[in-house]
Amino acid sequence: MNNPICQLFQIDYPIIQAGMIWCAPWQLASAVSNAGGLGLIGSGSMYPDILREHIQKCKAATQKPFGVNVPLLYPDVDKHMDIIAEEGVKIVFTSAGNPKTWTSHLKEKGITVVHVVGNVKFAEKAAAAGVDAVVAEGFEAGGHNSRDETTTFCLIPMVRKAVSIPVIAAGGIGSGRGMLAATVLGADAVQIGSRFVASHESSGHINFKNKVVAVGEGETMLTLKKLVPVRLIKNEFFKQVQDAENRGASAEELKELLGRARAKRGMFEGNLDEGELEIGQVSGGIHDIKPAGEIVREIWEEYLAAKEHISKGTI
Repeated sequence: MNNPICQLFQIDYPIIQAGMIWCAPWQLASAVSNAGGLGLIGSGSMYPDILREHIQKCKAATQKPFGVNVPLLYPDVDKHMDIIAEEGVKIVFTSAGNPKTWTSHLKEKGITVVHVVGNVKFAEKAAAAGVDAVVAEGFEAGGHNSRDETTTFCLIPMVRKAVSIPVIAAGGIGSGRGMLAATVLGADAVQIGSRFVASHESSGHINFKNKVVAVGEGETMLTLKKLVPVRLIKNEFFKQVQDAENRGASAEELKELLGRARAKRGMFEGNLDEGELEIGQVSGGIHDIKPAGEIVREIWEEYLAAKEHISKGTI
């Protein structure tokens, strides 16, 4: 395919699965890659030895390209980077940190580097740092988010104008129609997280997956802005955070309320009341759990159909 992202990663479709914490194991990454997209292992919830295991199992499960998503704020990021190089991973998506810290190191080892950004300023800095592409992620996205709260469809054309490298759109995209809209605005590909959370291969707890497909419009919100903004499903823990923020709780008080392993408790262990349930706004349009390969095919077929309808003036 004559698409810069497909050429960069040597994949069939410009569809990338996000490396969500607690939900992006080797099973999901390999399934997406085998279906023609780019699968990513989410290393942010993995100890170094667990990451190595997932990389090795992914290599055994697919002959197609796959990558690893690395949040740069992870405490053992240096160990993760060593393992990625040792295991011969060729694609790394970085996020939540300064791309200058690791981009040159990775590229010296022949690794393609993509950085996730939430505004134009950081897109320009990422391009200057030498990354091969950027993910322009709007605040509709699940999980940790930009403080700027710029929506995806506002962000894409601004980033496209600001940088010459390929642009991947993320946040609020979970269908072929959404993918087409993103490409019209200047994206070369899309990165999708929430839709793949509700897949058979996701390592999210079944309670969490069922909650995702049950969520309606308006049932997620960006919160914890005094710490690191994160989009959550409104549950009992969310209400506790809201109450604390409404009474003017300090960042230290919010850290104490958050505690340790709150996201693991919710997404991986399935505690829907006290856990942190990270998901995007697009969850309101997700109504079933199905194989990841089927999701890739549905998105691509819907994209082609929508594109054809527009060309014929029937949509």
